[in-house]
Amino acid sequence: MDKAELVVIGAGPGGYAAAFLAADLGIKVTLIDKEKNPGGVCLYRGCIPSKALLHVAKLINETKEASNWGIEFSEPKIDLKKLRDWKSSVVSSLTGGLGVLSKQRKINFVEGTASFKDSNTLTVKLISGKEEELKFDNAIIATGSRIATIPSLDIKSKRLLNSTTALDLPAIPKSLLIVGGGYIGLEIGSVYYALGSKVSVVEMTSGLLPGADRDLVSFLSKRIKENFNEVMLNSKVVEMKEIKNGIKVTIVYKDNNKKSITYDYVLMSIGRKPVTDGLGLENTNVKVNEKGWIVTDNQLRTLDKNIFAIGDIIGEPMLAHKASHEGRVAVEVIAGHKSAFEPLAIPAVVFTDPEIAWAGLTENQAREQKINYKVAKFPWAASGRATTIDRKDGVTKLIVDPETERLLGIGICGPGAGELIAEGVLAIEMGANLTDLKLTIHPHPTLSETIMEAAEVFFGQSTHIYKPKRK
Repeated sequence: MDKAELVVIGAGPGGYAAAFLAADLGIKVTLIDKEKNPGGVCLYRGCIPSKALLHVAKLINETKEASNWGIEFSEPKIDLKKLRDWKSSVVSSLTGGLGVLSKQRKINFVEGTASFKDSNTLTVKLISGKEEELKFDNAIIATGSRIATIPSLDIKSKRLLNSTTALDLPAIPKSLLIVGGGYIGLEIGSVYYALGSKVSVVEMTSGLLPGADRDLVSFLSKRIKENFNEVMLNSKVVEMKEIKNGIKVTIVYKDNNKKSITYDYVLMSIGRKPVTDGLGLENTNVKVNEKGWIVTDNQLRTLDKNIFAIGDIIGEPMLAHKASHEGRVAVEVIAGHKSAFEPLAIPAVVFTDPEIAWAGLTENQAREQKINYKVAKFPWAASGRATTIDRKDGVTKLIVDPETERLLGIGICGPGAGELIAEGVLAIEMGANLTDLKLTIHPHPTLSETIMEAAEVFFGQSTHIYKPKRK
């Protein structure tokens, strides 16, 4: 291989965004990944296939809800093979498109894996099994994360699913247990519920989506409890054993009572961990902290001056869009630009039904950091648009600096929350105050109006709810 001005290890949303920008800036780039095309976990086994299936789930759920409006649909007939093929076609289309873009930019895309021989040399193992050395001026590590497991519960059964195998839709189980009440498990569980499975979830903490704002989660929790077969909080799985036609699961509940239940399938969804092993980091000056994350500064530079790291391997939040922006910053620094990764808000979205999205400071964070704040909330029950789609189960919540009236954080729960949150992110980044939001004319009737009306609530002037003026 010819010497690379920049080598990017990992072609996920962070890696390919970095490689593409570098090529656009005239840098000679080599991009290394074991897949045929760029895309990473997000496109191949995560964000994209799960959202495709969640769209199907939304459609099925709406046909059921239509009876409330006087419209009856027959039970859907599910062709599982055709559904798998459609999901796979979405993945192929997007990853194939990235492959074309890579070629158009004249990026040297290498199928294989890489490890550091020293701070300027990689050993690249090609898919063919052949090994080559690659010299480089600068490197960006973007290897992402892998599924976390509990070794004692990893029983090596085809009926024990993870977030990857669950998206392959091996079957529509009569009963499915989700271990872990985080966003990945709840999203996948929502798909299987819509397809006809009886879904249960067990979570060690006192609520679903640990760490998320309770005002937002409350609406989702209510719907999950209505739809799912069972929600077991303050509970944990201590043993699993494969038996004929199922997995026998032993669960310890809050009161220390123990019970064994058999499920057709079990989905283990307890999070993800960074992929840094096998990279040969010990042959460089790159440091890894006690949590397994690579240490970087705000320019994404590691302790080795010409090696950068981005995405899931440098810390939370583990989000594709965070990785993409980090990749662009790293490339700008390499290109000699004055750049740093210093966002005021990184949006997070849970694509359940209803969706939950937030950005900036949460109420819990403000309380923990002893920051003076006020809360303004607009319930979607007062939204004309939410009423027309029969979805009043939502809220728009603003975290406000009472002195400057500047927006510090925003949380939204309801259908389409993931699309709405971007306005809040822009407002936080631009330093907007609540008057700016209040005076911004929003189209009527829309769900986006709830942001404007939440700002009006702060001043005690919301048109569609009555609240006395704040003192």
